[in-house]
Order: sequence, then structure tokens, then C-alpha cells
Amino acid sequence: MSEVVFETNPAFIGQLVGPNDSYLRELENQFADLQILLRGSSWSVNGEENRIESLRRVLGQLEELIGRGDAISRRDVTELAQLSDRSGEGFTASYISAGEKRIRAKTSGQMSYLKSIDEHTVVFGLGPAGTGKTYLAMAKAVEALMNKRCSRIILTRPAVEAGERLGYLPGTLTEKIDPYLRPLFDALQEMLPAESLTKFLESGVVEVAPLAYMRGRTLNDAFIILDEAQNTTSEQMKMFLTRLGFNSKMIITGDTTQVDLPGGKSGLAAAVKILAKVDDLHVSRLTSKDVVRHELVTRIVNAYEAHDDN
Repeated sequence: MSEVVFETNPAFIGQLVGPNDSYLRELENQFADLQILLRGSSWSVNGEENRIESLRRVLGQLEELIGRGDAISRRDVTELAQLSDRSGEGFTASYISAGEKRIRAKTSGQMSYLKSIDEHTVVFGLGPAGTGKTYLAMAKAVEALMNKRCSRIILTRPAVEAGERLGYLPGTLTEKIDPYLRPLFDALQEMLPAESLTKFLESGVVEVAPLAYMRGRTLNDAFIILDEAQNTTSEQMKMFLTRLGFNSKMIITGDTTQVDLPGGKSGLAAAVKILAKVDDLHVSRLTSKDVVRHELVTRIVNAYEAHDDN
């Protein structure tokens, strides 16, 4: 046991302790084995040296987030505290420069997901709505394009509501596919200036198309994302995966509990089982703990999961 006294940035102390000292209370909860006393911006801490060092690391990472202009939350405090004993890395290690936006992981599960994208050619991102699996994948795609690690981005999803029979729907191709691909367009518009996005779409640098339009192609030098993959059949999934070309990366996202296919047999679930031992392919599983929408969404997801288990 030892006592250590250290300082944090006085300008950041209000943000570090949080509204009504709620972040300080959370730190005390997460580091219950330490005696923490804060006077001004001076911290006096008693306990095991390795745990004191973990606390200092968390506070340093929170200061770094504040210094970058991020608004920290109680959840950031909790997640960083839980990460502190497993890794020296904080959320700042996961920053993505996606066009005009700087995006970071907000949970340990998201950090692991982003790391898997960096390390593997094909990644399956599984998890419920709100875990950021598609948004983060798209951010990595934009970053790769901007840094010239690929020459194009291809975004696709199955138009399951139309049975992929888009030729029978009224209107132009754009009008036909817009309802199914709008969520992908919305994310792109957050990351890229309107003028750049229009230019990329017109030149084919960014392509957003239904899964049916992938058939017969070889996708080289591309960052490819298949969204809502739980609504693919096994045949569609095999077709998509075998489109992979040289110097390309594939991210497949979906929620195996939300299958809209007749009969409920998902090509995503089958692929995860079949390809479990294939090298350079990784399955990243996000859970309700990684939901970053309104906290009520987490409770809703948990309630449905509990119901499905019974």
C-alpha cells in the first residue's frame, strides 16, 4: 500500500468530475479498492501501486478526450476504467479520421471491432441495433479511401422487402433502391462534404447498390461493406464473399436475431459457422453493452434477449 499525489489539468477538473460529481462517484465505484481524495485539481490516492497507476491512466485518457474537444460521459468513465487493467490503450487509440469527422470507439467492444477490421481481410460484425457496427465500418472505409489504401468504397445490402426483384418496382434505379439504401447514404453524408460525396458517387469511387448487383463481379482494390447481412440467403452470402478481389477488405454486418427472410434461415448465421476456422477472417460480436443510442435502447434490447432465451 502506498500514497500517491498527482495533479490533473485545473481547466478540465469540472468535466472530469462531471455533473454533480457523478463521474467522480463512478471513478470511486470502479476503483473501490482505492481511497481517493480530490482537492482542487490535486488527487491524493491510497492503495496498490498498480491500481493507482490504472486510475492515473484513466484520468489521463479522459483529459486527452477533453483536450480533443470531446464531451465525455459517465459511460466513458466506466468503459475506460474497465479497460484500464486489460490494456494501456484508451479510446483515443481508436480515433478514425473519416472525411470531415473524427470518430472514436465508445465501448471496449467497439474498440475490439475496429482492431479486428485493421487486422483482418474479412470481418463479420454481429450485434443488435445501435452498436455502431455499420457506422464504424463505414468510417473505416472513408478513412481508407482518404488515405489511399483503397481506390473505391462499395456499400450494399439485400433489398429483402422487394425480394431483390427491383425490376418490377416503378421508377428509375435510384428511385427503386433509395428506400433500401438510404441509411447508408445518411451515414456517408455525415462523413463527407456534399460536393465530394456527389463527385464520388458520379465517378463510381463510392458505389451504393443492392446485393443483387454484385453478382458476376470481382471487386479489387475496394473497401466493401455488406449491411443487414442477416437477410441474405446462404447462396447470396457465398456469392458476395467470393466477389473479394486483390487488395480489398470486406466487412459484413448484421443482427442474427432480426431475420426478415421467409423461413428465417439466414446466410449470415450459416456463414459464421461454416467459416469459423478460415484464416484472415474474424467474427466480432457486439452486445447490448455496446449500444450507444439512448440508454432506453439498451434496456429494450436486453428485454427482448431475455424473452428470446425463455
